[in-house]
Amino acid sequence: MPEIEAEKAHKPVLLDEVLQILLATGGGVFVDCTLGLGGHTEAILNSSPSSKVIGIDRDTDALRSARERLAKFGDRVRFVQSNFSDIGEIVAGEAGQISGIVADLGVSSMQLDSETRGFSFRFDAPLDMRMSLDDGQTVAELLAETDEKELADIIYRYGEERHSRRIAKWIVERRENDEPITTTLELAELVRRAVRTSAKDKTHPATRTFQALRIAVNGELEILERFVFDAAELLKTTGTLAVITFHSLEDRIVKHAFQRLAGRCDCPPRLPTCVCGAKKTVEILTKKPILPSEDEKQDNPRSRSAKLRACRKLN
Repeated sequence: MPEIEAEKAHKPVLLDEVLQILLATGGGVFVDCTLGLGGHTEAILNSSPSSKVIGIDRDTDALRSARERLAKFGDRVRFVQSNFSDIGEIVAGEAGQISGIVADLGVSSMQLDSETRGFSFRFDAPLDMRMSLDDGQTVAELLAETDEKELADIIYRYGEERHSRRIAKWIVERRENDEPITTTLELAELVRRAVRTSAKDKTHPATRTFQALRIAVNGELEILERFVFDAAELLKTTGTLAVITFHSLEDRIVKHAFQRLAGRCDCPPRLPTCVCGAKKTVEILTKKPILPSEDEKQDNPRSRSAKLRACRKLN
């Protein structure tokens, strides 16, 4: 995607709120754990001439576009192709010096708008959905190899789809008839017929299934809690961690991790003393998650389900 088109397509979610929470005008070293097309990073670098950003992304296409967009900042930005779960290794040299870390967990605009990556059923594309094209199992391969029960569990657990068993049954029956599902529109149509939702429902019936399969092939939830703990540890005192989630599963994990870092005991209530080692190392800055304004929702529909939570390192 050319630089101009990328900038036009990419609208960073909750941008002003993120900059305010990170205290970006004060400068410092920041980490953008989900660089995407570089919108949050660009705004951070523009906020202070003394700021530097380490930008991490799994997607080589996104990194290529971000390099073009952010070339004007020179060595103030460092690009790393990796999973944000590797943040500890990536910023080991700056541990204890990081002023702020931001993670925008949504699928990037470039990925959603791609006609070949398979993230959206707006296009008839191969069922891929991998954040990184360099490794891992595609959704098409997952559907071809996973048994019915496990497939139903994935769709229910990660998509909170109450019709998960029926959808999995239809997928497996089609596979057994030598008609494997290999494209986005094939899957979307199968789910639509299997679910048979009301015409009044504004959400496409395949939305939850697509979410679940994307989460599964990218291992998105398995790494999230560990990432929050690692990221908080890397911050300097008074440094801030900001995480934007887009569905309830992510939000619950981030909320619980923040509570643990803020010292909440997870021991069974009948135990006379705490044995879980709860220790308060952060202050939660968002008692309730920050939501997009109505203006932002109208201007950028992809922000509608976004929730921002943040915490500040105490020691």
